[in-house]
Amino acid sequence: MKKLLAIAAFATSFHAAWAAQPLLSPAELSAQQAAASAPQVIDIRDPASYSAQHIPGAISAPYGKWRGPASNPGEPLDAPTLTELAQSLGLTAGTHAVVVSSGADAADFGAAARVYWTLKLLGLKELSILNGGMKAWEDARLAQDQVVPQVARSQYQPQLDTSLLATREEVGQHIKLSNAALVDARPEAFYLGKARAPAAKIAGTLPGAQQLDFKQWFVPGTATFVDQATAHKVAAQVRREQGQDLVAFCNTGHLAATDWFGLSEVAGLPDVKLYAGSMVDWTQSQDAPPMANQPGFFDALAHDARQWWERKSK
Repeated sequence: MKKLLAIAAFATSFHAAWAAQPLLSPAELSAQQAAASAPQVIDIRDPASYSAQHIPGAISAPYGKWRGPASNPGEPLDAPTLTELAQSLGLTAGTHAVVVSSGADAADFGAAARVYWTLKLLGLKELSILNGGMKAWEDARLAQDQVVPQVARSQYQPQLDTSLLATREEVGQHIKLSNAALVDARPEAFYLGKARAPAAKIAGTLPGAQQLDFKQWFVPGTATFVDQATAHKVAAQVRREQGQDLVAFCNTGHLAATDWFGLSEVAGLPDVKLYAGSMVDWTQSQDAPPMANQPGFFDALAHDARQWWERKSK
């Protein structure tokens, strides 16, 4: 009996050592690439950056392929489009996929988190993000090349895990019944209604929402995600009653993907969802109730004029 328990304990520890972690350092990814069951690296940078240099074995899948139309970039792609994308990348339910973005700044991490979320929506279980992106890989002086690997198309037929997704209708019900914690990942100016995304028709935030600025998940001044202990402290700021869903949102489901990732994957909170369409989707609805922190007509004009001037001056 003792021998069987020892074998079971060894097997458990071995699996834990190699089970996919939500965040991998460059050194950890490099070590895993040397293993027989190396993960599939998915480079979501623009094609030119990928062509110049990339992690050996990485396949290119630019972030734009994972996004919705210009009128509502956060809108999830439909099931046939997602299936085609997954198959073209050779993905299966058992693939360990590692998502790599540029690592330019904290906002860039949202792209990796959104793709990670989409892959999880597709049913993949073994997922990771390269912490710090390509910048961290380059800073670690690890190998790069220009070889474009040949990928065998898969026959994967995903079963979408819609428990990860909050729709506009579901968010409306949550607001009506006050039965979910709504978390706004945007900077304070957006939360307070002093700024808005160009595609959002109205400034403000969802009624009852609390702010959790996405930048809190990063080592200050870097694109490096904080450790798990710090992530627990960030997550502890969220007020949620027992049994409530937690819904992260932003403008287009980009920054909110970082909040979702930190709360669900790193801090390990249950029942965390992403409102993928976020404020752009919400404000395009004719039936949406009034928002919180919505500015008056003249204040909105002044805020829009200031944003226009700031964009023009850049």
